[in-house]
Amino acid sequence: MYPFGKKQESKMSEKKMSSSRKHHLKSVMLQIAKDLLEAEAIEAVEEKKRYMDESCPALDLPGSLVELQEMCKTIHHQLDKVDEERYDLAGKVGKCDKEIDDLRIKVVEIQGIKKPALKKVRMSADAMLQALLGSKHKVTMDLRSNLKQVKKEVKEDDKDTVGDWRKNIDDKAGMDGRKKMFEAA
Repeated sequence: MYPFGKKQESKMSEKKMSSSRKHHLKSVMLQIAKDLLEAEAIEAVEEKKRYMDESCPALDLPGSLVELQEMCKTIHHQLDKVDEERYDLAGKVGKCDKEIDDLRIKVVEIQGIKKPALKKVRMSADAMLQALLGSKHKVTMDLRSNLKQVKKEVKEDDKDTVGDWRKNIDDKAGMDGRKKMFEAA
């Protein structure tokens, strides 16, 4: 199945790459990346030169004043065209930026504002009011002092019924006693 025994294969997978081998591979990769970057830079310069040759031909100055004025007019027309293109592109970019901002706002609305987790704080009501209202206001949270005083009135009828329970026990015994209880009520 395997060209090596199981013990040999496990030893090979456990074997690590030496530091000199790692260093050599790293230096080779860096050299390749450096060469690619240099080639990209040369290609960018060539592309720029090619574009400039196409867009801006070599300038040959005419000898007469009329030809010079004509050349100035053509350059002026080209500048106007380029300026119009720049203006149109700036408008498009502004429109796209506005759309991006609107989409970001929609994303935030869809996701919802995430509320931070609140920490439990042990604080008395007095300390909380003082923190909210400031130190110039002295507020106490003694709730019992604000309560209305109510006196209990004891009914006189209750005093008679509450009395000694042993007095009425004989009257309430049996069916006659129960009948009297319901009739009295």
